[in-house]
Amino acid sequence: MKLSEYAKQQGVRYETAWRWFRDGKIQGRRVGAHTILIDEPTTVSAPVSKPHTVVYTRVSSAENKANLDRQVERLVAYCTARGYQVSRVVKELGSGVNDNRPKFLALLADPSVGRIVIEHKDRGTRFGFRYIETLLHTYGREIEVVNQADTSTEDLLADLTSIVYSFCARLYGQRRAKRTTERLVQELEAEHAVD
Repeated sequence: MKLSEYAKQQGVRYETAWRWFRDGKIQGRRVGAHTILIDEPTTVSAPVSKPHTVVYTRVSSAENKANLDRQVERLVAYCTARGYQVSRVVKELGSGVNDNRPKFLALLADPSVGRIVIEHKDRGTRFGFRYIETLLHTYGREIEVVNQADTSTEDLLADLTSIVYSFCARLYGQRRAKRTTERLVQELEAEHAVD
Protein backbone atom coordinates (compact mmCIF):
# COMPACT_ATOMS: atom_id res chain seq x y z
CA MET A 1 0.00 0.00 0.00
CA LYS A 2 1.13 3.59 -0.54
CA LEU A 3 2.73 5.39 2.36
CA SER A 4 -0.06 7.98 2.37
CA GLU A 5 -2.68 5.21 2.70
CA TYR A 6 -0.64 3.58 5.47
CA ALA A 7 -0.45 6.90 7.35
CA LYS A 8 -4.22 7.38 7.06
CA GLN A 9 -4.88 3.81 8.23
CA GLN A 10 -2.62 4.29 11.26
CA GLY A 11 -4.12 7.69 12.06
CA VAL A 12 -0.86 9.62 11.77
CA ARG A 13 0.39 12.39 9.51
CA TYR A 14 2.25 11.50 6.32
CA GLU A 15 5.44 13.04 7.70
CA THR A 16 5.36 10.71 10.70
CA ALA A 17 4.92 7.63 8.50
CA TRP A 18 7.75 8.84 6.26
CA ARG A 19 10.00 9.26 9.30
CA TRP A 20 9.15 5.69 10.42
CA PHE A 21 10.03 4.41 6.93
CA ARG A 22 13.27 6.39 6.89
CA ASP A 23 14.25 5.08 10.36
CA GLY A 24 13.42 1.47 9.42
CA LYS A 25 10.49 1.12 11.84
CA ILE A 26 8.21 0.04 8.99
CA GLN A 27 9.20 -2.00 5.95
CA GLY A 28 8.66 -0.84 2.41
CA ARG A 29 10.38 0.14 -0.82
CA ARG A 30 10.71 3.16 -3.11
CA VAL A 31 9.02 2.99 -6.49
CA GLY A 32 10.07 5.92 -8.60
CA ALA A 33 11.19 9.24 -7.20
CA HIS A 34 8.12 10.12 -5.12
CA THR A 35 6.34 6.87 -4.28
CA ILE A 36 6.90 4.62 -1.28
CA LEU A 37 5.08 1.31 -1.00
CA ILE A 38 4.72 -0.22 2.46
CA ASP A 39 4.86 -3.99 2.75
CA GLU A 40 1.58 -5.18 4.19
CA PRO A 41 1.96 -7.97 6.74
CA THR A 42 0.88 -11.29 5.28
CA THR A 43 -1.43 -13.44 7.32
CA VAL A 44 -1.33 -17.13 6.56
CA SER A 45 -4.31 -18.37 8.51
CA ALA A 46 -5.43 -15.50 10.64
CA PRO A 47 -8.33 -16.14 12.97
CA VAL A 48 -11.62 -14.91 11.60
CA SER A 49 -12.53 -12.82 14.63
CA LYS A 50 -9.16 -11.47 15.69
CA PRO A 51 -9.72 -8.74 18.29
CA HIS A 52 -8.80 -5.26 17.18
CA THR A 53 -6.32 -2.92 18.83
CA VAL A 54 -7.58 0.64 19.11
CA VAL A 55 -5.59 3.70 20.16
CA TYR A 56 -7.62 6.11 22.32
CA THR A 57 -6.49 9.68 22.93
CA ARG A 58 -8.21 12.41 24.92
CA VAL A 59 -7.61 15.96 26.03
CA SER A 60 -9.69 17.96 28.49
CA SER A 61 -10.10 21.21 26.61
CA ALA A 62 -9.95 22.70 23.13
CA GLU A 63 -6.80 24.64 24.00
CA ASN A 64 -4.95 21.30 24.35
CA LYS A 65 -6.28 19.94 21.05
CA ALA A 66 -2.82 20.00 19.42
CA ASN A 67 -1.73 17.42 21.98
CA LEU A 68 -4.10 14.84 20.43
CA ASP A 69 -1.89 14.40 17.34
CA ARG A 70 1.22 14.05 19.50
CA GLN A 71 -0.53 11.42 21.63
CA VAL A 72 -1.51 9.52 18.47
CA GLU A 73 2.06 9.56 17.15
CA ARG A 74 3.49 8.25 20.43
CA LEU A 75 0.85 5.55 20.84
CA VAL A 76 0.97 4.30 17.24
CA ALA A 77 4.79 4.13 17.47
CA TYR A 78 4.40 2.15 20.71
CA CYS A 79 1.91 -0.25 19.10
CA THR A 80 4.17 -0.71 16.08
CA ALA A 81 7.11 -1.51 18.35
CA ARG A 82 4.97 -4.05 20.25
CA GLY A 83 3.77 -5.64 17.01
CA TYR A 84 0.15 -4.58 17.44
CA GLN A 85 -1.87 -3.93 14.29
CA VAL A 86 -3.80 -0.73 15.02
CA SER A 87 -7.25 -0.98 13.49
CA ARG A 88 -8.49 2.46 14.51
CA VAL A 89 -7.46 5.67 16.22
CA VAL A 90 -10.04 7.47 18.35
CA LYS A 91 -9.60 11.11 19.40
CA GLU A 92 -11.90 12.71 21.95
CA LEU A 93 -12.26 16.07 23.64
CA GLY A 94 -13.67 15.99 27.17
CA SER A 95 -12.88 15.84 30.86
CA GLY A 96 -11.62 12.59 32.37
CA VAL A 97 -14.16 13.14 35.14
CA ASN A 98 -17.05 13.12 32.65
CA ASP A 99 -18.47 9.62 32.40
CA ASN A 100 -20.52 10.47 29.31
CA ARG A 101 -17.87 10.53 26.58
CA PRO A 102 -19.58 8.87 23.58
CA LYS A 103 -16.45 7.73 21.74
CA PHE A 104 -14.92 6.08 24.82
CA LEU A 105 -18.22 4.45 25.75
CA ALA A 106 -18.54 3.11 22.19
CA LEU A 107 -15.08 1.53 22.48
CA LEU A 108 -15.98 -0.11 25.77
CA ALA A 109 -19.23 -1.45 24.31
CA ASP A 110 -17.68 -2.76 21.06
CA PRO A 111 -16.81 -6.47 21.54
CA SER A 112 -14.59 -6.49 18.44
CA VAL A 113 -12.13 -4.20 20.25
CA GLY A 114 -9.82 -6.55 22.12
CA ARG A 115 -7.24 -4.01 23.25
CA ILE A 116 -7.55 -0.30 23.98
CA VAL A 117 -4.18 1.45 24.21
CA ILE A 118 -4.00 4.71 26.17
CA GLU A 119 -1.07 6.85 27.21
CA HIS A 120 -2.00 7.40 30.89
CA LYS A 121 -4.74 5.94 33.09
CA ASP A 122 -6.41 9.34 33.27
CA ARG A 123 -6.88 9.40 29.48
CA GLY A 124 -9.50 6.70 30.07
CA THR A 125 -10.95 7.96 33.33
CA ARG A 126 -9.83 9.86 36.40
CA PHE A 127 -11.72 7.62 38.80
CA GLY A 128 -12.68 3.96 38.71
CA PHE A 129 -10.00 2.79 36.27
CA ARG A 130 -9.73 -0.59 38.02
CA TYR A 131 -13.45 -1.20 37.47
CA ILE A 132 -13.06 -0.69 33.71
CA GLU A 133 -9.91 -2.81 33.61
CA THR A 134 -11.55 -5.65 35.56
CA LEU A 135 -14.71 -5.67 33.46
CA LEU A 136 -12.77 -5.71 30.19
CA HIS A 137 -10.57 -8.52 31.49
CA THR A 138 -13.68 -10.53 32.37
CA TYR A 139 -14.66 -10.49 28.69
CA GLY A 140 -11.17 -11.36 27.43
CA ARG A 141 -10.35 -7.76 26.54
CA GLU A 142 -7.81 -5.33 27.92
CA ILE A 143 -6.94 -1.69 28.34
CA GLU A 144 -3.19 -1.15 28.10
CA VAL A 145 -1.60 1.86 29.75
CA VAL A 146 1.68 2.90 28.15
CA ASN A 147 2.92 5.37 30.77
CA GLN A 148 2.18 4.62 34.41
CA ALA A 149 3.61 7.97 35.64
CA ASP A 150 1.48 10.51 37.49
CA THR A 151 -0.08 13.39 35.61
CA SER A 152 0.77 17.04 35.94
CA THR A 153 -0.53 19.24 38.72
CA GLU A 154 -2.46 21.43 36.27
CA ASP A 155 -4.48 18.45 35.02
CA LEU A 156 -5.28 17.41 38.58
CA LEU A 157 -6.38 20.92 39.52
CA ALA A 158 -8.59 21.12 36.43
CA ASP A 159 -10.15 17.80 37.41
CA LEU A 160 -10.73 18.97 40.98
CA THR A 161 -12.53 22.04 39.61
CA SER A 162 -14.62 19.79 37.35
CA ILE A 163 -15.55 17.56 40.29
CA VAL A 164 -16.63 20.49 42.47
CA TYR A 165 -18.62 21.97 39.56
CA SER A 166 -20.26 18.60 38.87
CA PHE A 167 -21.29 18.08 42.49
CA CYS A 168 -22.63 21.63 42.76
CA ALA A 169 -24.70 21.14 39.61
CA ARG A 170 -26.10 17.86 40.95
CA LEU A 171 -26.86 19.38 44.35
CA TYR A 172 -28.75 22.32 42.90
CA GLY A 173 -30.44 20.00 40.41
CA GLN A 174 -31.63 17.78 43.25
CA ARG A 175 -33.03 20.79 45.13
CA ARG A 176 -34.87 21.94 42.02
CA ALA A 177 -36.19 18.41 41.41
CA LYS A 178 -37.38 18.19 45.02
CA ARG A 179 -39.31 21.48 44.70
CA THR A 180 -40.82 20.30 41.40
CA THR A 181 -41.88 17.00 42.96
CA GLU A 182 -43.43 18.78 45.98
CA ARG A 183 -45.35 21.08 43.63
CA LEU A 184 -46.66 18.12 41.59
CA VAL A 185 -47.78 16.31 44.75
CA GLN A 186 -49.66 19.43 45.93
CA GLU A 187 -51.37 19.79 42.54
CA LEU A 188 -52.38 16.12 42.53
CA GLU A 189 -53.69 16.38 46.09
CA ALA A 190 -55.65 19.50 45.12
CA GLU A 191 -57.14 17.76 42.06
CA HIS A 192 -57.99 14.69 44.14
CA ALA A 193 -59.65 16.86 46.86
CA VAL A 194 -61.87 18.52 44.20
CA ASP A 195 -63.14 15.18 42.90
